[in-house]
Amino acid sequence: MAGKKTELQTPEAAAVAEENLKNLFKKTFGGGIADFTPMKGDASARRLFRIKNGERSAVGAIGPDKLENTAFVEFSKHFRKEKMPVPEIYAADLSKNIYLEEDLGDLTLFDFLSAARTGPEFPETALAAYKKALDWLPRFQIPAGRGLNYKHCHPRAGFDRQSIMWDLNYFKYYFLRLSKLPFNEQKLEDDFNTLTDFLLEADADYFLYRDFQSRNIMLRAGEPFFIDYQGGRKGALQYDVASLLYDAKADIPPEARQALIKYYLETACAADKIDKNRFMRYFHGFVFIRIMQALGAYGLRGFYEGRTHFLQSVPYAVRNLEWLLRKVEVPVKLPELNQIFRRMVASSYLRQFGATKLGLTVRVQSFSYRGGLPSDEKGHGGGFVFDCRSLPNPGREEKYAPLTGKDAEIVSCMSAEPRIREFLEEAFKLIDRAVENYLSRNFTDLMVSFGCTGGRHRSVYCAESLKKRLLEKHRIRVELQHRELDAGAGANAGPL
Repeated sequence: MAGKKTELQTPEAAAVAEENLKNLFKKTFGGGIADFTPMKGDASARRLFRIKNGERSAVGAIGPDKLENTAFVEFSKHFRKEKMPVPEIYAADLSKNIYLEEDLGDLTLFDFLSAARTGPEFPETALAAYKKALDWLPRFQIPAGRGLNYKHCHPRAGFDRQSIMWDLNYFKYYFLRLSKLPFNEQKLEDDFNTLTDFLLEADADYFLYRDFQSRNIMLRAGEPFFIDYQGGRKGALQYDVASLLYDAKADIPPEARQALIKYYLETACAADKIDKNRFMRYFHGFVFIRIMQALGAYGLRGFYEGRTHFLQSVPYAVRNLEWLLRKVEVPVKLPELNQIFRRMVASSYLRQFGATKLGLTVRVQSFSYRGGLPSDEKGHGGGFVFDCRSLPNPGREEKYAPLTGKDAEIVSCMSAEPRIREFLEEAFKLIDRAVENYLSRNFTDLMVSFGCTGGRHRSVYCAESLKKRLLEKHRIRVELQHRELDAGAGANAGPL
C-alpha cells in the first residue's frame, strides 16, 4: 500500500541494515571503511550508499523488496556474462536485503544532456551519446534477452494484459483522479481494453528493460553503462525506445526523436530481422502507454505523497501529448482517451507546475484560399489567420509570376511597398502580444497563417517575414510551412 512504512524504513531497522551493509563491504574487501555516504535516492524505497576503503569504492544497496533485489542481482550477473555494460555485483546477502555493486560514478545521460544544452536545440554531443545508448539497447532486447532466466522477473514475467492494465489504472487513479480531470469511467475502461488488445498484437518475444531512460544510463569515460533493469520482463521492442525518447524532462525535440528512431531501427535490424513498418504501426501506442505510466508515477509521488518536485515533469509530458495529438494517428479508435488528452493539453493548471519553462513553438504557414483554410484539428486551435488578398500582388506582373515570395526580386518589391509594411506591423503587434501571453502561461504551440489567392507571393513573403521577426525578437522555436509550395513534399519543419 502506497505511503505505508516498510520494516526497513523504521530508524532501528534502517540502522541495522546499514550495519549489515558495512559488514558485507568489510567481508568482501577487507579493512575498515573510510567513507559511508548516502547517495541521491530515486522514486523507489531502495537506499543507496557510496562506500569507500582507500582506493576501493562500491555502491551499497538496501532494498526492502526481496524479489526486486533478486531480479537486479541475477539480471546483472547474466548481462555481465553476456559482456553488457552493467555494474558488477561484488557481493550480495539477499536474506538481509543488501548487495554491493560497481560504482559507475555520478554522471547520468540526463545530467550530460542538461549540461550540454544552451538553448532549444538538441546538441550534437547529446545526439551522439544517445546513439551510443541505442547501440546497446537491441543487444539487451535480443541476444542478451534470449538467454535470460525469466523466472526472476518481478512482478510479472511478461508485459502482458495484466501489466498493461496495471499501468493504465495507475494513470487513472493516481493522475487523472488526483488532478481532478473529468472523464467517463466506463468509456475510459472501454478505451483501455481497446488499447491493450492493440498493444498485445505487437511481437513480444524480447527483453523489455522497462525503465530505459536517461537517468538510468550512466556515462563513464564517455561510454554508457546501464542500471535499474530489475523491472525487466518479456515484451515488445517499442516500449523501451518510447521510454528513452519520450522521457519527459529530457525534452527531446521531434526532429532528434525521428533521427534516433531511425538510428535504433537500423541497429535493431542488424541484430535481428525486424519489420520496420510493423514496428512503427505499434510504436506510438507504446509511446502513449509509457507517457501514461510516467504520469501515474508523477501523480503518486507528487499529488499523493506530497513530493511536489515530481510534478515538474508534468508540463513536459503534456507537451509531448500535444505533439502526438497533432502528428500521430494510432490505428485504433480511443475517443474518451483522446478527449482526456485534449483536456490535458488545454489545461493551464497542468502546465504551471514548478518553475518549468517549456518554451513556445510558433507554427507559421502560407496558403492559398483556393485550397481552403488551414486546419488544426489536433492542436488546441489557438492562433491567427491573416488575409493578404487586399495587398498589392506582384504575381500579376508577367516577370514576377513564376517567382515566389522567397525570391529576392519579390522580397525587394514587397518590402518597399508601404501598404505591406503597415499590414505586417499591425499583424506583428497582435502576434507579439499572443506570444508573450502564451509564454507566461507555459503554452507551447501557436499557429499563424497567411493566405492569398495563389499561395505563392504575398502570403509566402509575409510568412517568411514573420519567421525572421520571431527569431530576432523572441528567440523562440519556429516551424515554417508553405502549403502550396510544399504540396506533395511535406512541411519544412525544424529549428529554423
